[in-house]
Amino acid sequence: MKGMTLGQYYPADSVLHRMDPRIKILCTIAFIVASFLCVNFFAFILLVASAVALIFLSRIPLKVVLRSVRPLIFIMAFTAVLNIFWVTDAGADPLFHWHFITIYEKGLYHALFILLRIVAMVIGTSLFLTYTTSPIALTDAIERLLYPLAKLHVPVHTFAMMMTIALRFIPTIVDETDKIMSAQKARGADFTTGSLASRAKALIPVIVPLFASAFRRADELATAMECRCYHGGEGRTRLRVLRCHARDFVLLAAVAVLIAGVVIINIEGARHGWLYTMQIGWFM
Repeated sequence: MKGMTLGQYYPADSVLHRMDPRIKILCTIAFIVASFLCVNFFAFILLVASAVALIFLSRIPLKVVLRSVRPLIFIMAFTAVLNIFWVTDAGADPLFHWHFITIYEKGLYHALFILLRIVAMVIGTSLFLTYTTSPIALTDAIERLLYPLAKLHVPVHTFAMMMTIALRFIPTIVDETDKIMSAQKARGADFTTGSLASRAKALIPVIVPLFASAFRRADELATAMECRCYHGGEGRTRLRVLRCHARDFVLLAAVAVLIAGVVIINIEGARHGWLYTMQIGWFM
C-alpha cells in the first residue's frame, strides 16, 4: 500500500504538465477507447509504443510510473489465468492437455492482450491525469467540460469538487492505514498468519479507527471550507483561466491518429488474418 500512487501528483516541467487539463481529460478518454479497440498484436504494439512515448513526454521516472501498476498485479494475473485456461479454439490442436486442463494458442494470445491492455490503460490514464495534473486544475477542467449540464440544474461544481477531494484523499487514507497497522502490530496484532476468518477479524482494529479518522478529516475539511466562505461555485471567480494552446491540439490530434491507426490495423488484420497467425515464439 505504501507504493500506491493513485491520485498522487508528480511535479515536473514537461509538455504534459503544461497542457490544458480539459484536453488531457479528452485524451484520456480517447486513449481508453483506443486500448479497447486493439484486437491484434500489431495494434497492441502501437498502443504500448504510445504509452512509452507518454512516459518520455512526462519526464517522470519509469519506476514511478510502473509503481501505479503494482496494485493491479493480482487482478492482472487472475485475469490472465482465466483467459489461458478458459479460452478455447474449436478445430485447433491444444498446446497442452492434462486431464481437464487444456491450453490453446488462442488463450495465450488473449492473456497477453489483456495484460497489455490493462498496463497501457493504467499508464496512459495516470500520465494524462493524476501524475501530470494538480487536483485544482483537474477540478476546473471537469467543471468546464460538464458546464453544459449546469443549464439543466445539475450541480456540476459540487460533482467536480467531490471527485477531486476523493482523489486527493486516496494517498492520505493509504498512509493513515499504514500508520494504524504499524501501531496495531506494535501492540501484538498479527495480520499475516492464521485462517482467512481470523485474519479478517484481525483487521477490525484497523477499520474502526480508519473510519473514525476519515470522518474526522471530512469534518475538519468542511469546517475549513466554511471558514473560508466557500458556498459552491455560483458567482465565484477564477485565479487561473484555462486556455488552450497549439501544443494541446497537437496532442489531441496525435491521440486521434492513434485511434485511426488502431482501426486501420484492425481492418488490415481482419483482411489478412493477422489476429492469431503469428508464432508464439515471437514474444515469449
